[in-house]
Formats: sequence, structure tokens, C-alpha cells
Amino acid sequence: MTGPSTSNAVIVAASPQVAYAACLDPDALLAWLPPADMTGSFHHFEAREGGGYRMSLFYSESETAHPGKTGEREDRVDVRFLKLDPGRRIEDAISFVTDDPQLKGEIHRVTTFEPVPDGTLVTMTFENLPPGLDPRDNARGTEISLGQLARYLAGPR
Repeated sequence: MTGPSTSNAVIVAASPQVAYAACLDPDALLAWLPPADMTGSFHHFEAREGGGYRMSLFYSESETAHPGKTGEREDRVDVRFLKLDPGRRIEDAISFVTDDPQLKGEIHRVTTFEPVPDGTLVTMTFENLPPGLDPRDNARGTEISLGQLARYLAGPR
């Protein structure tokens, strides 16, 4: 991997198996993954090694700080599941659907689930960020999403 990397972690009040499942269920992902006031939708979803999904994340009308990577208010990504180790680890490859050469390339994401006394330590590490993606923005978005995962798993489902 040649590009910059980021890593964020959160402790969630759930078992590793439950936290893992929330990362492979499309309804759960829509509830916690889009950062802040973004929304999301899936074009397809196949939770198996070699499978993956295409997802669009939409910026709110009030978002003016960053233009979308795919469209004016849209970031569309293709995610391919490289390795699924239930309750322990998810490895995937993420590519933006874009014409911008600064955003091309495959990002490698590893999500791990480690049991701790209060639940599970969920860590997301991104490697090989493309030059057009500010690592600080990636880290901040991931921090927000992981906080939303913690709230999602703490609440009634």
C-alpha cells in the first residue's frame, strides 16, 4: 500500500459477533455508516467473500464544505469483501465511482472486533487513501460513523 492511512476505534456495548453483524447487514449499515447528516442507499449488496456492495452517500442540502466525489452531493463507492472472519475481522477494498483521477485507486479497509470488558473494541484502519482524499477528512468521517455504530448498538434494535 502506498497512500496515507488512518485508524479509528470505539468500544461498543455489544459482543464481537453482534458488532460484526452490524457491519454486514444493509439495514444496520444505513442506520450508522453515513456520517453526520448524510444519508445512504445501496444499489446492490452481497455479504460474502468475493461479494460486496455499491453504496451512495448523499450530502445534505446544507453541506457546502465538500463537493461530492461522484456527483454534486453524492459519494458513490464500490466495496469488495476480501476476507470475512465472523466476529473477528472484515477486510475489504473500496473504490470511489468518480471521473476524478485524484480519487481513483483502491482503498484497503480492515475492521477488527476485539472483546474487551465493556463490550467490543471495533477498529477501522484505512490504507492507500487516494491523493484527493484528505486523511483528516477520512479520519473525522470514520470517527463520526463509529460513534453512530456505538449508539446504534447501545439502543433498541
